[in-house]
Amino acid sequence: MIETFSFGKYIIVYNGQIYNTKELCKILKENNFKINSHSDTEVLLKSYIYYGKEVVQHLNGIFAFAILDTNKNEIFLARDHFGIKPLFYTKVNETFLFSSEIKALFQYPGVEKILDEQSISELFGIGPAHTPGTTIFKNIHEIKPAHFAIFNKSGLHIERYWKLQSTKHTDTFEETCDKLKFLLNDAITRQLVSDVSLCTFLSGGLDSSIITKFAADYCKKEGLPPLDTYSIDYVDNDKNFVKSDFQPNSDNFYINIMNERLHTNHHNIVIDTPELANALEDAMIARDMPGMADIDSSLLLFCKNVKKEMTVSLTRRMCR
Repeated sequence: MIETFSFGKYIIVYNGQIYNTKELCKILKENNFKINSHSDTEVLLKSYIYYGKEVVQHLNGIFAFAILDTNKNEIFLARDHFGIKPLFYTKVNETFLFSSEIKALFQYPGVEKILDEQSISELFGIGPAHTPGTTIFKNIHEIKPAHFAIFNKSGLHIERYWKLQSTKHTDTFEETCDKLKFLLNDAITRQLVSDVSLCTFLSGGLDSSIITKFAADYCKKEGLPPLDTYSIDYVDNDKNFVKSDFQPNSDNFYINIMNERLHTNHHNIVIDTPELANALEDAMIARDMPGMADIDSSLLLFCKNVKKEMTVSLTRRMCR
C-alpha cells in the first residue's frame, strides 16, 4: 500500500514497512521530535529530517520511498537493501517521474513504450532475472537495491549505500547455530508486529517451514490465536504425483507434519488448470513484463484467495 505524509516543508510517498520503527521513534523523541501516530510513514519522514540522506543507514525493513524537500527543491528516493520493494523512474524533458509500477509511468503524456533490445535478450536468456537498474523498456529505469537517488536542478545523482560483505567464518558449530537462530528469530518476529490480520505461506519446504515455526512460536508466546497458514494445491495433484529421488513425497506430506507439530490453523487453496491458463495474461500485466508463466498465475490466484481473509503474509521472497 502506498502512503503519503507531509510535515512542514517535507512530503513523503512511501511503500513498505520499517521493522525498527520503535527504535527510531525513541531516538527521535530524545531529539525533541514529536511523534503523533503509530505510523512508520511519519517516523520514516522525520528520521529523514533528522538524519538527512544517511537515514538509509538506520533503516531495517523493506521500502521504496520518495521525499520532496521544498526547502532545497529536490527529491530524495531510496530502495531497500535487497530490492524487495520496486521503484522505477524516467524523465520527459525536464520532468522527473517515479512509480512503484512501470504501467503507472505510461499514464504520463510523452512516456513511450519502446522495448529495449538488450533487455529482451535477457528476458529470453535469464528471465525473470535482469541487469539491476534496467527494465524491458528504453529510458525507463529502476533504482537499484541498496541505492538512493537525489534529483535536483543539477540532475539525477545515484549512490550505493550498502553492500553485502563476505568474511571468513570463524564461529564454532554451536556458535553458528545460536547466531543463526537469533538472526532468524529477530528477522521474523519483527515482521509479526501488525495492526492487520497476518498469516504465513506454508509449502512444506525448508524456508516456509522455518518462517512458520518462528511465527507460530511467537503467537503462542504472546498469547495470540493459533497462526493461520496457507498452502496451494492443484486439482488431481494427489492422483498425478510421481515419487522421485528429488521429491520422494508430495508437498502435502511435509505440510501436514508442520501443521501437526505447530498446531496452526491451516487453509488449503485448490486451483484448477483452466484457472491457471486464464490468469496468465493478468499475471503478466501485474508483473509489468513476461515472467514465469504458470508460476506467476498460480501465485496471483493464490494471493487473491488469501486476501479474502488475510491482509499480510510472511513468506520467502519470490521473484517479481
